[in-house]
Amino acid sequence: MDKTIGNPITWAARNIGATGDHLAENISHIGSADTRHLPVVRTLTMDDLWACLRAGYSDFLDTRADAIFVVLIYPIAGFLMFGIGLNTNMVPLLAPLVGGFALVGPVAALGLYEISRKREQGGEAGWLDAFGVFRSPSLGAILALAFYMVMLFLVWLMVAQSIYVQTLGPDLPASLGAFLTQVFTTAAGWTMILFGHAVGFLFALVALAISVVSFPLLLDRKVGVPVAVVTSVRVLRRNPGVILSWGFIVAALLVIGAIPMLLGLIVVMPVLGHATWHLYRRAVA
Repeated sequence: MDKTIGNPITWAARNIGATGDHLAENISHIGSADTRHLPVVRTLTMDDLWACLRAGYSDFLDTRADAIFVVLIYPIAGFLMFGIGLNTNMVPLLAPLVGGFALVGPVAALGLYEISRKREQGGEAGWLDAFGVFRSPSLGAILALAFYMVMLFLVWLMVAQSIYVQTLGPDLPASLGAFLTQVFTTAAGWTMILFGHAVGFLFALVALAISVVSFPLLLDRKVGVPVAVVTSVRVLRRNPGVILSWGFIVAALLVIGAIPMLLGLIVVMPVLGHATWHLYRRAVA
């Protein structure tokens, strides 16, 4: 039978429509606490991190247009966040919004993991393959863990708001310039910066421990959230120095990519997303 080019809208609808079947199949698996048969985790070295980054960059070069399409949400979200912050007196939350947005980065990178998985199997991969996430045997667990990560992001915003109130007071700044002056020229402002970064580091550490390999694992195998999270934490515990170094590398690249209104993330996010898939392959047997 001759093959024809399908309608992308119909193709996407068919895959998304199958979501209900996967959810029904996996709903009892989402909260499964059976961690007796955990995946085996491996010992990693710094060489593994550089190899993962090289592999991620290679994936990006081979699927450049498709990967960029998948992560366009980042610069769009950046413009929206800045617009909301500047027009609704949310200036104090601009930095926590941008910084905390990285907490949900693993969720946004799901499509990139799927593209890398498809390439690993030897097939041609394009941006439509990102919808393959909806065919994952652990889709229900993926959605559940994504919800937890979003909740962590919202809790971070509430904590950041509380830090601002406790240091600079409940009154909103008159303008962005006035806020920056208050932050960088007063003792209270520097207290907010130091305390905010310390608390933010703890949130980032929790997010790293939970998600360093959990989303790729859920995408690759039929397991529940507990198994995925416990495996991710075990990878961190077995390789604390390497995984913390990975976290700092990710944070540094995200900061570099976020400086020009998040536009740099159009390149940084695909590389990190693909690299995370390769890190999962090296970390979990």
